[in-house]
Amino acid sequence: MARIALDLDIADGFARVALENIGRRYPYKLDHMLTRPDEPLDPALLHPVFCGSYDWHSSVHMHWMLVRLLSLCPDLDDAPRIRATLERQFQPEVIGAELAYFQQPASRTFERPYGWAWLLRLQAELQAAGTQDVQIARWAENCAPLARHLAQQLVDYLDVADFPVRTGTHFNSAFALIMALSYARTDQHHALRRAIVRRAHRWFGHDQRYPARYEPGGDEFLSGGLTEAVLMHAVMDGCAFSEWWELFAPTRTELANWLTPVAVTDRSDPKMTHLDGLNLSRAWCWRMLEPVLPEELRPLAVRAWSDHIDASLPQAVHGDYVATHWLASFAVLALSEPVGGQ
Repeated sequence: MARIALDLDIADGFARVALENIGRRYPYKLDHMLTRPDEPLDPALLHPVFCGSYDWHSSVHMHWMLVRLLSLCPDLDDAPRIRATLERQFQPEVIGAELAYFQQPASRTFERPYGWAWLLRLQAELQAAGTQDVQIARWAENCAPLARHLAQQLVDYLDVADFPVRTGTHFNSAFALIMALSYARTDQHHALRRAIVRRAHRWFGHDQRYPARYEPGGDEFLSGGLTEAVLMHAVMDGCAFSEWWELFAPTRTELANWLTPVAVTDRSDPKMTHLDGLNLSRAWCWRMLEPVLPEELRPLAVRAWSDHIDASLPQAVHGDYVATHWLASFAVLALSEPVGGQ
């Protein structure tokens, strides 16, 4: 399918970006509920693991990406440095401090659902790679308490969340469930998987003629509609998905919105550069959906994957820091996710 592949040169570039980001303390966008006047606000004290790369969830992105790259490309130039960095990051005591932060009442909604989902995806990656690597298996064991806590938090949230969030930003419900489903499968967390499947069907199972003309929003890095389709593919068998897609699919005119990359007018703007993320996340979606789409749409999906990668891949390594602190993770998803799904 790919005209561009995640070869060793590209992977080395991504690894360098991630290592630099993890070690970069400032600027840092702190999201913290103050409960007393003398609280410390040093990110390294609040989040001793995920205190680099601009904000908490982006730091989780970068850790996930390094684990993924180690698994896919063990001969990376920076493999020894990656291992040394992650060995330091994934020590039990600092993971315990991250867990303690989430256990505070004031942190109940911290990073819900996006950061939760990326942490669960990170743990899924650690567990999968750990089956072939003793060191990574130890990291997975160290991170497991934090992942288990957030998985239970997500189950509890899904029990009471009657309505999805469809906007293509950090609050998007479908994206979070896709990422969390990887963990549910890898960890054999049946309660989480049941909660995800139940909510996916309740939230999205009856959608019809998705209004793709309303996409994208000006600072979205996810396609609400395509992400929803990927989730429904993940929780349905092939026949059921085909029937669902037939009712859900936008008109041919509106489908063009999803097939054409978005232009980014100001890549120094932290919000506008989200649109580069939209291009890469759309490519990821098309990669997973292509085999299960109607036959006439499959060549269009392949072309859309390539066009969206071409439009925004350079920004993942060579762009402004407002993009490079997170964007490469979506590039890795788009370049390395198995065609047809996880």
